[in-house]
Amino acid sequence: MDNTTLDLILDAIPQPIIAIDASERIISVNIAAVTIVGHKAMQRNYVTILRQPALLEAIEATLKDDVPRTTKYLSTDGAQDTTYKVSCRAAPGGGNGGSKVVILLFEDISQMEEVGQMRREFVTNISHELRTPLTALIGFIETLRGPARDDAKAATRFLNIMQNEAERMNRLVGDLMSLNRVEGNERVRPTQPVVLNEIIHSTCHSMQPLALKAGVKFEFESPELPVEINGDADQLTQVFTNIIGNALKYGASGGRITLRMTTVAREAALRAPGVRLQVIDYGAGIDPLHLPRLTERFYRVDDHRSHELGGTGLGLAIVKHIIYRHRGKLNIESALGEGTTVTVMLPTEPLS
Repeated sequence: MDNTTLDLILDAIPQPIIAIDASERIISVNIAAVTIVGHKAMQRNYVTILRQPALLEAIEATLKDDVPRTTKYLSTDGAQDTTYKVSCRAAPGGGNGGSKVVILLFEDISQMEEVGQMRREFVTNISHELRTPLTALIGFIETLRGPARDDAKAATRFLNIMQNEAERMNRLVGDLMSLNRVEGNERVRPTQPVVLNEIIHSTCHSMQPLALKAGVKFEFESPELPVEINGDADQLTQVFTNIIGNALKYGASGGRITLRMTTVAREAALRAPGVRLQVIDYGAGIDPLHLPRLTERFYRVDDHRSHELGGTGLGLAIVKHIIYRHRGKLNIESALGEGTTVTVMLPTEPLS
């Protein structure tokens, strides 16, 4: 097979492919592979182009013994890294004069690698979140069995701490189960009509004792007419319970929380008619550096304070997925010393 015929065949394949002959020179680079090795790779020794040791070793070995091999290759264009799984296969008689050719097939596995990394980080975070209270519980149990066996005052104090740690684990497990349910039905659109005004007022009514305890007053700004959308009432209640709860925990110093609801003929973020719900506190605010990561699982601005206030680090992750299920958008704006505004945008008409 001549090189022209080989080039035509390889160019018809959408995956990046490179062919190397027995003289260790690159004899074909299909169109898709140009992004990996550039336009000047032809007829050059593969060692000078593909410089990563794992791939070089796989090519060299396959040239020698014709045994198929698989390895990984990391490509970067300066702005983004791409991870490829590379399959090395020998094709006897595929080169000029019937010489042997090694074909490299590149498969983009960047997304799989990212998902795998996220899974590993998730497991690590869960292990850490559970191990901390478990370690405390084990330590207090050992103390109660030993040095504090006959100390009633210490026992009472330790048991209170143990109860708090157990409740913390229970909240974490509850949020994990909630997150799992939300992610499981994220693609299933809600079809039941709900009135947002009622959900907001009901949520605030249930949280009024917490607001009174924190010295916070709720201020309402909403349309007089009912605002109706297709939604899951329980999940939307969970969204606003979490957002308002965060405002009470971290923004109570402002003394008030504004809940503003407005309808718009066309919400730019949704490209459709929508309703915008804002929860505004006037507390200490958040450094803007943290804002892009607030909806990540287990991300906390202040880890110690979050634990003290009973946070699990999963609340806003759950909120994000619920809003996505409703085909909405979430936006968080904040500045130190100026408070925080959380905006939920939901379509008032079903999106196609």
